[in-house]
Amino acid sequence: MTERRTVKLVNKACRQRAIALVSSAPEGYVVTIQEPTRSLDQNAKMHAMLTDISRAEPLGRKHTADEWKNILMHACGWECQFSQGLDGRPFPIGFRSSKLSVKQMADLITYMQAFGDENGVRWSEPNPYDT
Repeated sequence: MTERRTVKLVNKACRQRAIALVSSAPEGYVVTIQEPTRSLDQNAKMHAMLTDISRAEPLGRKHTADEWKNILMHACGWECQFSQGLDGRPFPIGFRSSKLSVKQMADLITYMQAFGDENGVRWSEPNPYDT
């Protein structure tokens, strides 16, 4: 067993498969149990919101959607380091939204919604909580 195996614990059969893999693993192997990462729906929503924020240029700031993602993740408390790019502009290293848990991504989306609402962003998708 030299390859990496991932089992999503969604039913009894999956749990039994995970138990079998752990039982047959050689000494010294490592097992990690973690929360699921963000969903595809959350990812799509985040990117749609980032596009809206980028177009709106809130606070008079013009950034790409990726730059806004990093700015907003940093504002939510995810620490990162910055390195200098070839063009002299800093860019963040050390964190990625793909590593966020479902709850962390929900918190980021909630923060983005509040930031955009406070700064006049016109959302391309309606807020499901506005009725």
